[in-house]
Amino acid sequence: MARAIARRLSARRPLRDARPRRGVGALLPVRYSYHGDDIDLDRTLEVLAERPRPEATDIVVRERMSARRAVALVVDVSGSMRGEKVRIAAATVAVLAAELSGPADQLAVVAFWSDAAVLTSLTEVTTPATLLDTLLRIPARGLTNVGFGLSTAHAILAGSAAPRRIAIMLTDSVHNAGPDPRLLARRFGELHVLLETDGEHDLPLGRDIARLGHGALHPVRTHRDVAPALTRVLSR
Repeated sequence: MARAIARRLSARRPLRDARPRRGVGALLPVRYSYHGDDIDLDRTLEVLAERPRPEATDIVVRERMSARRAVALVVDVSGSMRGEKVRIAAATVAVLAAELSGPADQLAVVAFWSDAAVLTSLTEVTTPATLLDTLLRIPARGLTNVGFGLSTAHAILAGSAAPRRIAIMLTDSVHNAGPDPRLLARRFGELHVLLETDGEHDLPLGRDIARLGHGALHPVRTHRDVAPALTRVLSR
């Protein structure tokens, strides 16, 4: 069932070009392309001063653009990867693979328990099915060191030149090994928590990690909650 979920949700969307995309994001100056009406007067005058016969495309307007993204997915594999926990992991990997299908987007995956392992780096290309199989081959672990997973993800994102660097942690936030993860969360520019609520979980800790990491907490009880949560995260 997990593999079927991964196949269904990872259907590739049409490739976007590597340039910034119009939509949500920072308000940036761009050349007029017959839509947009917020004229950047100062920059437009600078262009027109050098063009005695200006064209419509010499006008500079301000539009919201979303830049290329680097995402580090941090997956809690402590305890038992069975039942709905596996299906949630499958949906998370698949949705991110589909959303980050642009040639300039990057995705890394980190698994953590009392230790942490990088399953794929930002520069590697792999399939959701391969990532899922790798996750499922990791033996069940008892202790949960949330801080280890966060520190590994932070190091990965620090090596990226992408304008938007996002960490997304999939966990129940039941932390029982290592230092307080709140201290590490403060280092992130954008850290979101997908909190698994289908079993034992620590809502206050998950909320604190997201808040200190300048992100948001998104409770997920079943795999059907994953896609809406990730859509909200990536459309910020």
